[in-house]
Amino acid sequence: MKNIKTIPSADGYHMPAEYACHKGCILIWPQRPGSWKKNPEAAERAFCAVMQAIAESEAVYLACGKAALPRAKAFADAHNRQFQREISEKKHFPIVVFEVETDDAWARDIGPTFVVSDKANERMVRAVNWEFNAWGGEVDGLYASWKLDNAFAKAFSAWQGYECYDAAPFVLEGGSIHSDGEGTVLVTASCLLSKGRNPELSKKQIEEKLKSYLGAEKILWLPRGIYLDETNEHVDNVCAFLKPGEVVLAWTDNEDDPQYVLSKACLDYLESECDAKGRKLVVHKLPIPDIPICVTKEELEGYCFE
Repeated sequence: MKNIKTIPSADGYHMPAEYACHKGCILIWPQRPGSWKKNPEAAERAFCAVMQAIAESEAVYLACGKAALPRAKAFADAHNRQFQREISEKKHFPIVVFEVETDDAWARDIGPTFVVSDKANERMVRAVNWEFNAWGGEVDGLYASWKLDNAFAKAFSAWQGYECYDAAPFVLEGGSIHSDGEGTVLVTASCLLSKGRNPELSKKQIEEKLKSYLGAEKILWLPRGIYLDETNEHVDNVCAFLKPGEVVLAWTDNEDDPQYVLSKACLDYLESECDAKGRKLVVHKLPIPDIPICVTKEELEGYCFE
């Protein structure tokens, strides 16, 4: 892997839209007891079902630590044999296993952010590595050690041969940014301005860093995210682009729901803003469940918080 000393915006690179064509999807095999209980079998079955669904349309790059590697490889091998048998009947894509140790399984947040350039009529792809500190570090991080997760983006980029920009020590997670691919990036102030991320930087400095590394022209700062979201309210839980100029916003009509105030603040903000191209945003409300989903006592007793 080649580390690049320049910055993406200066080199003509930008973050594509979420819905742009993908080469594949990165997942990490669930192992950590702090997330998946002491017996992760249910989580493993769920992850396998998700991977099989993804592999109907694109390749899956599955990262896994040594302890669970035999199970991950057995699943991938079984899928790939089926893939070979059915290749003439139905289009499937492979599941490729990558051995690497991680602290948890949140590939979206710890993986590299990919940026693209279309110079010379050829799409070029590079990676961006951010600092990861378990969603808040010593202030309100979700686990005590995140060294392995912090190294994952560079490890994956090296494995796949991507040149990599290094934005560290700037702290950022993949779920805290969302791009329309045309210069507009969505974030939440509650997350990016939280004390556990980059407290030494001002809002303006954070915005300039995002513009430099994402090739963005305009940052839309939604005030809040989802109520009690332990990531300090990542934007990917509350709002996303459907296409340039249109977003979907998590919504409830129940004014007694604590989420109502948060979503209403986001709606008011979005309706007052334009995107990087000067378009007024079309907002589609997406209903969310009225009944909060809570951890049961039985589930809690199965977790390990070391």
